[in-house]
Amino acid sequence: MVILFNRMAVRIDLITLFPAMANGFLQESVIGRAIETGLIQFKAHNLRDWSKDKHHKVDDVPYGGGPGMLMTCQPLFDAVDGLATPGAEVIYLCPDGEQLTNDLARELAKKPHLILVSGHYEGIDQRFRDARVTREISVGDYVLTNGTLPACIVVDCVGRQIPGVLGEENSLTGDSYNGKLLAFPQYTRPAVYDGLEVPPVLLGGHHAEIEKWRRAKQIEKTKQRRPDLLEDK
Repeated sequence: MVILFNRMAVRIDLITLFPAMANGFLQESVIGRAIETGLIQFKAHNLRDWSKDKHHKVDDVPYGGGPGMLMTCQPLFDAVDGLATPGAEVIYLCPDGEQLTNDLARELAKKPHLILVSGHYEGIDQRFRDARVTREISVGDYVLTNGTLPACIVVDCVGRQIPGVLGEENSLTGDSYNGKLLAFPQYTRPAVYDGLEVPPVLLGGHHAEIEKWRRAKQIEKTKQRRPDLLEDK
């Protein structure tokens, strides 16, 4: 049975040429449960459903020449116009967009409706980007075959910021990049495994000392791996 929590639910529509890829990725684990219970209202749509071409074509050669094909205006405009609600954030996943961060994910989690547009081929017609896209996001400095996987990453990253999606809200506080520091190391039972011991401070039950140790480890790791994150501190 699906239980809807409309007060908190975020609607996310994904426009892609590969809806099965997204559905397979997002039906598992925490995000899958959030979709099942209605905390996230997610649907992947096939862009070809909006194509007016008799062969459901959605691409054409670029003006000015060059390799590859571009996704055309008509199906993109019609898809977004058919799905959009007032104030919807239309996000195009592309290598030249702003970097996805936890801060951005928290911001997007407060939006009632996200429309994610997955590009393919050599990209999409710039007129659509100028006229309908309200935000462009990149998941890293690399290029993939299409934007469907990056869109799924956005759904996962944003989804876990929605109240109720994670079983324990405190699980967000120790994440890497929250507070601009990388995550502290964590351990579980047994206290000794094959001669490898858990740090004694974690076994003493002194919460103030544990927090102090964790903070020091976060700073140490961040200095080693991402010193750029400490520049503002």
